[in-house]
Amino acid sequence: MSTTPAPQARDQVARLLTLVPYLHARGTVHVDQAARELGTTPTQLVKDLKVLLMCGLPGGYPDDLIDVDLDALEEGGDGVIRVSNADYLARPLRLTPTEASAVIVALRALRNSAGPDTREVLDRTLAKLEAAAAHGGVGRIDPGQGAADADVALLARRLQEAVERGRQVRLRYYVPSRDEVTVRVVDPHAVTRGQGFAYLDADCHSAGAPRLFRLDRIQDAEVLDTAVSSTPRPGRELPAGVIDEQESVVATLRLAPEARWVVDYYPVLATRPVDGADPDGALEVDLRVADARWLTRLVLRLAPYAEVVAPQEFTDSSVAAARATLGLYS
Repeated sequence: MSTTPAPQARDQVARLLTLVPYLHARGTVHVDQAARELGTTPTQLVKDLKVLLMCGLPGGYPDDLIDVDLDALEEGGDGVIRVSNADYLARPLRLTPTEASAVIVALRALRNSAGPDTREVLDRTLAKLEAAAAHGGVGRIDPGQGAADADVALLARRLQEAVERGRQVRLRYYVPSRDEVTVRVVDPHAVTRGQGFAYLDADCHSAGAPRLFRLDRIQDAEVLDTAVSSTPRPGRELPAGVIDEQESVVATLRLAPEARWVVDYYPVLATRPVDGADPDGALEVDLRVADARWLTRLVLRLAPYAEVVAPQEFTDSSVAAARATLGLYS
């Protein structure tokens, strides 16, 4: 005895998403005709209609749910599908700014893993949503805490299009280790993810080498008409070490004995006694720093038992911060 496996939930959802606008456009239709035009069987269509009974507006009360005349579909009925309490389906959908942003972000996330055919459909949908947002159809998109995510998603799509077209991009990029904004032209190769962030994997013309750029640190990206000059390549795997090394600078601190606890509390790359001092004396330590402001705060906490030896810009910034702090007491 053979059994037919139950349809997958996602297949049924796809059928329902097709069924609702189909019924709305036709009003009433015989179940056999609907099954033929929808590419399913009358039996399966009746099962889907029974699920449709549990769909509707938020709340879940009887007046909120779509009503289907199931008696007409039972044996002895006329076999005509009649759907009521679904007048809201005739109203154009208007999204709030938060809803529109959520849909755009979700579609962009889906686009990154979609195949060519699906991506084409997603692009058309995204274009309509963005056009509506630009012309006030859904209002100005201002989703509050999700705004940064929406901006990154929009940027990811633009950069991915530049990758697919083989066009160079001019970036204004914030470098936290130097606390400055740099302008550079890159050959984009892939938009990828690592350690919970989205990155542009590109060849940087200024550095003359491959670089990773965190999308949330890109202040502006202009897609140029100039074709990329490097050979296209797939995006790289992003283990922690690759990102950490690129986005950080090795700083050297001189620690008095009172600040030696830093070695036990923070991951350091190397330690050296100062001028042949005894093992419990002053140390020089190398540690990786991704944000100059973090190092400045650390040195101020350790004062007067620590100083920055290198690089020079970190030394200057920490000295300036110390002087400014002392000036508050005068």
